[in-house]
Amino acid sequence: MKIKNIVIAGSVCFLALFSCTDVSENVYDKYPADEFYGTPEGADIALANVYAQIPGEFAREGASGVGYAGADNGWYDMNCMSSDEQVIPHRNTGDWQQDFARLHKHQWLPTDFIINNTWNWLYKAVFNANLAVSLLEKSNAEASKIAEAKVLRAFFYYLLIDDYGNVPFFTDNNITVDKIPQSSRKEVFDFIVKELNENVPLLSGTKGGNYYGRFNKWAGYTLLAKVYLNAEVYTGTPKWNEALAACNKVAEGGFTLHSGAVDASNPLGNKYYELFGDVLPEDETILSIYATLDVVSRNVYAVRSLYGAHAQALFGYSGWNGTIVPKEFFLKYDENDIRRKQFLFGEQPGGFNYTLDVASLDNPGADPQAGVRNVKFYPAAPRTGGGASNDFPIFRYADVLLMMAECNARLGNPGAAKPFVDQIRQRAGLDALTGNPTLDDIYNERGFELNWEGHRRQDMIRFDKFLLANEFRPASPAYRKLFPIPTSALNANLGLKQNPGY
Repeated sequence: MKIKNIVIAGSVCFLALFSCTDVSENVYDKYPADEFYGTPEGADIALANVYAQIPGEFAREGASGVGYAGADNGWYDMNCMSSDEQVIPHRNTGDWQQDFARLHKHQWLPTDFIINNTWNWLYKAVFNANLAVSLLEKSNAEASKIAEAKVLRAFFYYLLIDDYGNVPFFTDNNITVDKIPQSSRKEVFDFIVKELNENVPLLSGTKGGNYYGRFNKWAGYTLLAKVYLNAEVYTGTPKWNEALAACNKVAEGGFTLHSGAVDASNPLGNKYYELFGDVLPEDETILSIYATLDVVSRNVYAVRSLYGAHAQALFGYSGWNGTIVPKEFFLKYDENDIRRKQFLFGEQPGGFNYTLDVASLDNPGADPQAGVRNVKFYPAAPRTGGGASNDFPIFRYADVLLMMAECNARLGNPGAAKPFVDQIRQRAGLDALTGNPTLDDIYNERGFELNWEGHRRQDMIRFDKFLLANEFRPASPAYRKLFPIPTSALNANLGLKQNPGY
C-alpha cells in the first residue's frame, strides 16, 4: 500500500512538496502575488500546477489519455503503438477502435484524435510551465525553484520536437494562439540545450523523499543526455560526446541497478519487477510518475492487455482484452531472460490460450485470444478493473547505462561500451557478451530492457529501424518519422506549416 507523498493532478495540492494532512489554515491571499510565489509554499504551488500535467488520467472535459503515461489515447499510446513493441488490434468481435492499429501500421492522419490529444496536452503543459516561470521570476523565488520550472518546460518542448518536428514556440503566455510563431526543430533544440545547461546545475541533488517524482539534478542531466542522444535526428549534427558527458554526470548521483534476484513473493518471480510496482526503488529509478488509483492517475497497462475472463481469474476483475506484443518482438527474447516473464503466451491456467500469431489488426481484426500479453506492470493495490496504482518510470539508470554504451560505440570505442551492456544482461540472468557490442546489440538490449516504458519509437528512429517493414505493413515512407501537426492546430494558427507528406 502506497504511503509516499503524492502529486494531485489538476489541483494546487502538491503533496510531494508538502503534506496536506496538516489541516491548519494558511491564509495565502493576504500576500501580494509577487511576494507569495517567492515563499517556499507559493513556489511549490506554482510548480505543482506544472507537475500536475505529467500523470496520465482519464476523461476531463471530454478528453482522455491526458498525460505522459497511465491511460488511453495520449502521448504513451502515440509513441509506443507506432513502434514494434505493442499494439491494440481491433478485435473481430467488434471491440476496440482502429486508431491503435493505424498507429502500428503507420497510417495515422492529421485529424486523428490521439495526434490532437497529445498536441493539446503538451501545449497546456508548456502554458503552465511558462506561467510558473513568470510567477517565480517576478517574485524573486529561490533560484532552484525557477530552474525547476524551466527544466520542466524544456522537458515538454523536448517531447514536442521529438514527435512533431518544427513546432509553435513561445515562452511568454501574453500571445494569442493564432500569433504563435513556428520555430524549426533545431531552434527549439538549441533553446532546450541552453535552458538545461543553465538550470540543471541549480537543481537539488536530493534523491527520493520530496524529490520522488520531481526533477532533481540527476533527472535533469538524464533529460539533457536524452536530448543530446537524439541531436543528429533533430538537427543533423550528432552530439555523442555531449550525451556521454551528461550520462557521466548522472552516474555521480550514486545510482545502481536494482537487484534481479529470485523473489518468491513477487508475482513475476524476481525482485527486478519491483521497478514497475507500487513505489519504485530509488537505487535505480531517476524520475517517475506517482500513481494511486482514483486519486492520482492510474496505470492501465496490465489490465488493458489481458483477456477479460483471464484477468478476472488472476486479479478478481475483468481485463480489457486490448494490448498485445507482436510476435517478432517477443521472439527476440532469450528463454533464460528474466525479463521474458512479463509476457503471457500459450496455454494459461483456466483454459485460456494466447496465440503467437495474429492474423489481422483491423480488417476483420484479431481473434479474442490472439496475441502475446504483457504484465510488466503487474497490478499493484489499490487496483480495480479501471487500472492499478503502479508508478511509472520515466527515467531509470538502466537506460543511462545503455546510453553510455551507445555513445561509446558510436564514438568508435565498443570496448568501453561492453561493461555497460553486460551489466544489463547479467542482471537479467544472461551471460556477458562474448565480444564487443555492435550497435545492433545495443539497440536490441534497449528493446529487451525498456519495452513498454515509452522509449521504443525514439530508439527505432535513431537506429534507422522505424521505417522497416513488419508482418503488418510494408516499409514506411520517411515522412512517417514525424507525426503531423493536427488539423485543428493548423486551423487555429494559419501561420503554421504542415510537416511534409501530410
